[in-house]
Amino acid sequence: MECLIYNRVKQNVLTDVEIKQLVRKILTQFKNLDKDLSIQFVSEKKIRELNKKYRNVDKVTDVLSFDLEGDDLGDIFICFSQIKKQAKIYQVAAKEELVRMITHGVLHLLGFDHQKKAAERKMFLAQEKIVKNFL
Repeated sequence: MECLIYNRVKQNVLTDVEIKQLVRKILTQFKNLDKDLSIQFVSEKKIRELNKKYRNVDKVTDVLSFDLEGDDLGDIFICFSQIKKQAKIYQVAAKEELVRMITHGVLHLLGFDHQKKAAERKMFLAQEKIVKNFL
């Protein structure tokens, strides 16, 4: 498993090493270490463009995941400025919210979703357990 990290914008709450440790922990838990993924930190403008193009939603979001066929698990795009805003709203540290959103993105790549209540409950229980154990 390789996790490539691209910092198009700066985030200063997790190191690349910590991000890779988190991703490895998640993939190990779900026995899926044979595929690579990338995480890209992007601007509000870029995440809004991606959200509009691929989801037809014209607004800034926190995280987008795109699964891929073949050797790669997929790509995760994260808007750190949105993460910081959410951290203030939810009254948690930016580090905790970033761990939560990276976890959320990886879980989507692993096939989790939150379209239906039962699936949402399963995904968010897994997500919060990972966040708690990582922090």
